[in-house]
Amino acid sequence: MSNVLRIPLDGTPEQFERLRALQVAFSDVCNAIAPVVQSTRCWNRVALHHLVYRTMRERFPTLGSQMICNAVYSVSRAARVVLQHPKSPWNVNARPGAPLPLMQFSRSAPVYFDRHTLSLKGSVLSMFTLDGRIRFALRLAPSDQARFQRQKLLEVVLVGTPDGFDLTFQFAGPNATGKLQKMSAKGLLPEYVLVVPPAAAPAPAPLPVAAAARLPSPDSSDRTVPL
Repeated sequence: MSNVLRIPLDGTPEQFERLRALQVAFSDVCNAIAPVVQSTRCWNRVALHHLVYRTMRERFPTLGSQMICNAVYSVSRAARVVLQHPKSPWNVNARPGAPLPLMQFSRSAPVYFDRHTLSLKGSVLSMFTLDGRIRFALRLAPSDQARFQRQKLLEVVLVGTPDGFDLTFQFAGPNATGKLQKMSAKGLLPEYVLVVPPAAAPAPAPLPVAAAARLPSPDSSDRTVPL
């Protein structure tokens, strides 16, 4: 059995518009965090959270505290692929001391949810949006319903499709925590992330003095997910 369950959402045009607005806002936060990764060389999720959380909450108040946390996770996760994947041209181990590129997230980038921003009771799904929660009725087979009771849920990702949106649930299992070589399909970088070479990237905004003072040593081994 696959560790991944993908479910198309059966929603109204108004619901999908609210999800698109959330997707755009989420990508905006990711694009605000990415220059900090470039300038500080820090992409450990916990350390990056301490660097950017307060600033991002002030800049994006409508997104809510937990979605800011999930955006930090999204940037950290993408950075591990871009900067650590053995087949990435930006692998830091192959380019020691070289300036880092800038990641730019497209507006179609996936949105990461967690137990604070998404809940499932029976077949009723409740999801956070910028304008309050929306609900969907899911058509789950009995075997899929049992998975939510018996298996640990690692990730929940909202992905846009030509017809609307899909939710992808990843459960713990023998293939769920693969090494970095398996983090990106066929060794490719995430299609929703544009990697801008350092010479072409705009200069990142200076880090606040208080944040710079507590900048930890880079630790890119973090594997924790927000669930």
